[in-house]
Amino acid sequence: MQHTAENNNDNLAIIAYITLIGTLIAFFLNRDKPNPLVSFHIRQALGLWLLQMLLGYFIGAFNSWMISMSFWIFFIALFIYGIIGAVGKKMNEVPILGPLFQKWFSNIG
Repeated sequence: MQHTAENNNDNLAIIAYITLIGTLIAFFLNRDKPNPLVSFHIRQALGLWLLQMLLGYFIGAFNSWMISMSFWIFFIALFIYGIIGAVGKKMNEVPILGPLFQKWFSNIG
């Protein structure tokens, strides 16, 4: 199998889900020659990271391990769903919120 710049650029879609820093790296490396697949996954990952930080701040105030554990399992599942889509080079929106992330961050890409 021959590796091309396009294939390497597609890998940025996966990197976008690996920490918020990965999302920023993928964003900046995708700016010169935007790849629609990478742009799609950057929008999804950015939405997930921002929502996780926002909700995590409020969930932390509950002091309940059941609520916290449910929160983390929910977000881990969403990130895994996004990574699986990126690996398969598919533009699968995360359930419920994916279309909103695409709309809110439409200027990315």
